Amino acid sequence: MIIARTAVELSAALDSKTGSVGFVPTMGALHIGHRTLIEKARVENDVVVVSIFVNPTQFLPGEDLSKYPRREEADFKICELSGVDILFYPEVGTMYGKDEVSIKAPDVRGYILEGAIRPGHFDGVLSVVMKLLNMVRATRAYFGKKDAQQLALITQMGQNFFMSVEIIAVDTVRESDGLALSSRNVYLSQEDRVEALKLSASLKRATHLVMQGVRESNEITKIMLEILQPLSVEYVTVVNRRFEAIPEVIIGDTIVLVAARVGLTRLIDNVWM
Repeated sequence: MIIARTAVELSAALDSKTGSVGFVPTMGALHIGHRTLIEKARVENDVVVVSIFVNPTQFLPGEDLSKYPRREEADFKICELSGVDILFYPEVGTMYGKDEVSIKAPDVRGYILEGAIRPGHFDGVLSVVMKLLNMVRATRAYFGKKDAQQLALITQMGQNFFMSVEIIAVDTVRESDGLALSSRNVYLSQEDRVEALKLSASLKRATHLVMQGVRESNEITKIMLEILQPLSVEYVTVVNRRFEAIPEVIIGDTIVLVAARVGLTRLIDNVWM
């Protein structure tokens, strides 16, 4: 595995390889969910590149940038064991300069739900993903469905800028009890860990309701909110794949999303229908 820390080193590493490039961008603290993305990239491409970069521009003032989990040695080992060809591990100075051209999230879809709670967050996400996709020369890039709004906006960015990269959505990986894997799960106390299961439980209930013929969004979200008590719920909503609110579930074009705080930890989850 080649470890590149600068743009020049990354370019040289890529020049030494041939064929399609599968890219998995991460912020480190790798878990089984990340390994699933890497494994899919490994199957579908000649070269697999993983980046580890805790991107400062997507954190708002007061968020957990300084506390975000960093496990360099463990992450490097996971990448090596997963068959990664090139690991890109840049410093902030490699990724950002002064007085840069900026990428802005769309005015509507970038400022609802996650974007409403974290205004400006998606500007930072799209900026760094644009940089990384270009630097890595990605043929395909792999993103988890758990960050559904992020996935939708990155897909839109690729379309709006006529980028040749193919954005691949990968199903959320869960613990055996249903909790969606997240790097932030390490913040959960034992008691919080139990309470966090209410997110996946509410989504499971939503799925059962739809299977039983319930389609009304208001009815589904009402029952989910009951399950989520007494968590501090930020939103529960039903949208289509374009992130437009819909009055009824449309099979094949619906995502049910939830965001809540469990103790001091903010968690998101969703189910695609």
